[in-house]
Amino acid sequence: MADSPIVLVDGSSYLYRAFHALPPLTASNGQPTGAVKGVLSMLKSLLKAYPDSPMAVVFDAKGKTFRDELFEEYKANRPPMPDDLKAQVDPLHACVQALGLPLLCIEGVEADDVIGTLARHATEAGRDAVISTGDKDMAQLVNDHITLVNTMKNETLDVAGVEQKFGLPPSLIIDFLALMGDKVDNIPGVPGVGEKTALALLQGIGGLETLYNELDSIPTLSVRGAKTLPKKLESHRDQAFLSYRLATIRTDCELPVGLDDLDLASPDRERLLELYRELEFKNWLAELLEGQDEGVDDIAGGRTVGDAATDESDVVARSERHDSVVLSQSEFDTWVERLRNSQAFCFDLETTSLDYMNAEIVGIGLAIDRSETAYIPVAHDYLDAPAQLDRQQVLDALKPLWEDEAKGKIGQNLKYDISVLANYDIRVTGALDDTMLESYVLDSTATRHDMNSLALKYLGETTIHFEDIAGKGAKQLTFNQIDLEQAVPYACEDVDITLRLHHELRPRVEAEGRLADVLDTLERPLITVLSRVERNGVALDTKRLDTQSQELAERIRELEKRAFELAGREFNLGSPKQLGQILFDELKIPVIKKTPKGAPSTAEAVLEELALDYPLPKLIMEHRGLSKLKSTYTDKLPQLVHKHTGRLHTSYHQAVTATGRLSSSDPNLQNIPVRTDEGRKIRQAFVARPGYRIVAADYSQIELRIMAHLSEDPGLLDAFANNRDIHAATAAEVFGIERDKVSSDQRRSAKAINFGLIYGMSAWGLSRQLHIERNQAKTYIDRYFDRYPGVARYMERIRSQAAEDGFVETVFGRRLYLPEIKAQNHARRQAAERTAINAPMQGTAADIIKRAMIDVDHWLQRSSFDAWMVMQVHDELVFEVREAEIDDFIDNVTALMRDAVELKVPLIVEAESGVNWDEAH
Repeated sequence: MADSPIVLVDGSSYLYRAFHALPPLTASNGQPTGAVKGVLSMLKSLLKAYPDSPMAVVFDAKGKTFRDELFEEYKANRPPMPDDLKAQVDPLHACVQALGLPLLCIEGVEADDVIGTLARHATEAGRDAVISTGDKDMAQLVNDHITLVNTMKNETLDVAGVEQKFGLPPSLIIDFLALMGDKVDNIPGVPGVGEKTALALLQGIGGLETLYNELDSIPTLSVRGAKTLPKKLESHRDQAFLSYRLATIRTDCELPVGLDDLDLASPDRERLLELYRELEFKNWLAELLEGQDEGVDDIAGGRTVGDAATDESDVVARSERHDSVVLSQSEFDTWVERLRNSQAFCFDLETTSLDYMNAEIVGIGLAIDRSETAYIPVAHDYLDAPAQLDRQQVLDALKPLWEDEAKGKIGQNLKYDISVLANYDIRVTGALDDTMLESYVLDSTATRHDMNSLALKYLGETTIHFEDIAGKGAKQLTFNQIDLEQAVPYACEDVDITLRLHHELRPRVEAEGRLADVLDTLERPLITVLSRVERNGVALDTKRLDTQSQELAERIRELEKRAFELAGREFNLGSPKQLGQILFDELKIPVIKKTPKGAPSTAEAVLEELALDYPLPKLIMEHRGLSKLKSTYTDKLPQLVHKHTGRLHTSYHQAVTATGRLSSSDPNLQNIPVRTDEGRKIRQAFVARPGYRIVAADYSQIELRIMAHLSEDPGLLDAFANNRDIHAATAAEVFGIERDKVSSDQRRSAKAINFGLIYGMSAWGLSRQLHIERNQAKTYIDRYFDRYPGVARYMERIRSQAAEDGFVETVFGRRLYLPEIKAQNHARRQAAERTAINAPMQGTAADIIKRAMIDVDHWLQRSSFDAWMVMQVHDELVFEVREAEIDDFIDNVTALMRDAVELKVPLIVEAESGVNWDEAH
């Protein structure tokens, strides 16, 4: 449109500002992306604000410019571009071009000069120009036809706006810069003339020429040092006018492009898809695939780049697939026969609940290949019985196929489906290929491992979300209430996407190191083991928990009363704001850390430090701990007991933690405290049935043993080989005393050192933990590495290897990728290095307990022992065993756990029995 302003974007300015102002983002391959995303967000905002405008994005070109010829020291003080920023320049340029925006990098001049020249051409052609920048220098270009827009600050400056902001009209901005100089660009200015002085000179007398013609008038100004300013200005006259020339944006550059070259081209949709996938801009990728990428308009064609209706590539997947709903016996029989003749099939259950113990099957999605999918509804409420197949008859017909050991099964989060089918007396066997686990083993940190995230990352497709068809919140429908028009595409897409993900992910896993072994020998076999453990559940003494809840409530009330006495008034102990007022405003306790908004922090780490010297923070810490125990465990656990089994059934997650460890939820069994009396009381409520006892088998100091294996340090190997107390041995080495002279305090300090160092603890961290001076902590650490040099060599080797490879591996070959290992930011890089040191140990420990679970479960399925595996917590397996078989059971299970892996040091398994979990320790 002729009356639309021409938009000129200062790409270089925005790139630097986005890099320094926005949080750092990194793709899973280590590519920094935060600045790219920041600039693209600004461009998208401009495209929305000026939909009909020609536009150009201008960057500084490499090499020297005419200003370097004027002044050799120009920009000499500017540090080199950070590597994390340099790595984003090319991806940003590629994205800008893919959006169809003209990109200009012109040698010999700066981006400012290109923008200034184009802006002048626009005004001479009777067009307004909008300059999008965060650079104050550009204010000199503003006139009645040229305005500045800063999208980062949502600021627009016209002539009046410049004068209001700077106190000067645009015509004096160059003079302003010439007088006070610019440290960033190394424009010298006049020494001793700062912003206030420059402003007073220009407002009181005029521009640089006028100022030098009227030096005698300067002493009459009410400005500090006015009497000495004339001499100062006179002695730096040449420097002032040089600075004027350096600060002046040229508007007369010879450019290889004109205004007619600034029309937007049609965006390159396929290139954008490729770039968004590489940079992992998931929301924009999803918008693009769904045809909702607003602000990326094809001006020539009048359509949005993401308009799926005009781009066949976006609908090819669904057009190739035939979804069918199976409502007749003959259709069902045809599918059963096809499944019988297949080597493997993909399936997915649609159910009434995410709780595997209570879920009822509503329908079954099936796929053998990409060409055809089917949905078999069996319990939709609105269908009359004759209109859908009978659920039990369908399950009876499919049961032999699910239980066929020779037939592979493919799914997403198969453990859930296997557990639900177990409710119907169906035992799924055979090779299990789970796309969630394939993605997790391939790269645990690259993405979330739910199907929607995986489809977007690996297939570049968006999926139908459950909320899209069922709604949200309290009024959300269950699947049995969904009509077939919506249920069929949703269910068929689930199996189609899952099957395609399997064909995409499995080859990737096989191509990377030993990841296929990790998947095939650990994660896949563990699916059925975990399903069995979950369904076994554990017995709970709810009366004991009710009593403990009452005791905790009384103790919490006592703590509140004591807190009010210490504070001098009543307040809400759970309110950070009120607590901050009490601690820092009224009690005058020193502030040691602030929140991002500037308020004094009352976070747990802060209170923990203050508790060393002040009684109220210590009391608050105790109150918080007991309140959490009560709400999370003693109150909640009885509510989670299943009404039919009378037992507690947790859910174990294989694809959540970065290092391979299992996690659990509803309830989270991993976080029940073991070192406090209250935590142990909760464990006392985990009991066995009459005639049975709880057996807990725990690996002893497994991560330290793995450190000895990996580092091959002679001192550690010797200590473990001879079954010495490793903490006493370390204390003897660090403190230079005989082992039999080691005190309990010295052993405790050595234990902190042993475990702290494998987690990359610094001298500062150790000093805080042991409540000693930092120098003393550093002495301990230095002495430790002197006595165990193999550990120091291992840590240095693993840091270097991680930096070179971008990942570390466990003994079994599991990988943890470390995208921040080469980050320029020191804190982020150090955190990645600490992870590099610890992950092989923590990950190997996770692999060992998984191998042990698989071996023990296999033995239990074949043996005649009357025993169930009921829990896995960290390095511990918990069983419920008939009393008469306890001793033999412990002998067998400890041997199996010891033999799970062969290390250079022996694995020690400690096992005890008791009437409850706490007593079994």
